Amino acid sequence: MDDQASTLIPRPFEVVAKRRETHDVTTLMVEPSDGRSCFGFEPAQMGMIGVPGVGEVPISFSNHPDTSRCLSVTIRNAGAVTAAITGTEVGGVITVRGPYGTSWPIDLVAGRDVLFVAGGLGLAPLRSAVFAVAEESAERGSVGIVYGAKTPEDMLFKGDLEIWGEYDDVDVHLTVDAPTEEWTGGVGLVTALFEEALDSVRTPLVMMCGPDLMMINAGRDLVARDIDPSDIWVTLERNMKCAVGLCGHCQLGPLFVCKDGPVLRYDRVADLLEMREV
Repeated sequence: MDDQASTLIPRPFEVVAKRRETHDVTTLMVEPSDGRSCFGFEPAQMGMIGVPGVGEVPISFSNHPDTSRCLSVTIRNAGAVTAAITGTEVGGVITVRGPYGTSWPIDLVAGRDVLFVAGGLGLAPLRSAVFAVAEESAERGSVGIVYGAKTPEDMLFKGDLEIWGEYDDVDVHLTVDAPTEEWTGGVGLVTALFEEALDSVRTPLVMMCGPDLMMINAGRDLVARDIDPSDIWVTLERNMKCAVGLCGHCQLGPLFVCKDGPVLRYDRVADLLEMREV
């Protein structure tokens, strides 16, 4: 069986660990249960994650890309399929096929400062890239992580954020829309953190994921701060369904996100993002 054909066949994966990230987001760690080794992936690549008899959804892998056993998927419970997946207990089985799509431009990081920009669940598709970049202090310049969520309770991977902030030349900047009394970080949009973040990362390579409106506003702001649009990369996972370019749900103007993306250079998609109903 060739590699292309093998990615179309769902494989059974056992849930070996499960962590509740927020009230509606869960991370599942899974391992193959068919006697075969786990497939590799590049940061931001996706898999079709499913429950037999219920359906599948496209989810990016959120674990370290060098793992040889487990895959991690971080999923918001937003419907029947995601409820079935996140409701699978340790020892239960889900299906995975993949990997699909383009990846973050890790090959361009060498010698560069890097800025990660995330909103809400958008930190999950960036997590594997942060692992890969933050740990390679000898290969890259300074790293900034800008992350915004609705509330402190809605922030993902709190332990990771603390660990990343302890790495050499990595600065983590956090903001929320609705702070609690104990919150000591920023309040407001992620763009409000750019001036501080760009003090330590100059002319960075930018990797960004979040709601479309956040990426539109953040992209405009970064370009206004003289960041070259060709140095900004976004991932557009919206409306993906089949992952192989057959159903058309993910069409964005002339692009099919599942075939041309999900990671795309900002200057290719900026105008398309701002068009309604595209």
